[in-house]
Amino acid sequence: MAFGVHRRRMFASTALLFVAVVTGASLAWGQHTHHGGGTPDAAGRVKDDREFVRFPDALREHTLTNMRDHLLALQEIQEAIGRGQEATASRIAEQRLGMSSLSLHGAQEVAKYMPQGMQDIGTQMHRDASRFAIEVQNSGATGDLKPALAALSKVTGVCVSCHFAYRLQ
Repeated sequence: MAFGVHRRRMFASTALLFVAVVTGASLAWGQHTHHGGGTPDAAGRVKDDREFVRFPDALREHTLTNMRDHLLALQEIQEAIGRGQEATASRIAEQRLGMSSLSLHGAQEVAKYMPQGMQDIGTQMHRDASRFAIEVQNSGATGDLKPALAALSKVTGVCVSCHFAYRLQ
């Protein structure tokens, strides 16, 4: 029985690595082929047509630091899943990305400078992260990582959609 659990975890780790590689390659390809965040002009140069969002300098730096921490949290979540530490992945997701993280990031102050669409995307990311935290914790009991990986994909998908639509200035 223990061997079966180990085999499922190894398969899940391999699947997670495959998803991460494919997602990274897809994003790189999309940027390379100019399908995201810009359109080519007559000379073939890419014009960045994302909406500029102006923040005060200090808040801009704070927000960029938070976004880098979001990326780090996603990496730490994937690492924890790969090690079979679903409870750790859940804790990281909720504390650093989920609805519980809003006060940590100063979301109320930052939201004042965001267009409504950007606010909506940000709220969706935090909600999806909280849903992922529940799903990955459940997978620790069931051994089935598919719902957790699907939920994690929604989190990163929301991040990608925001970065394709908006640019801090």
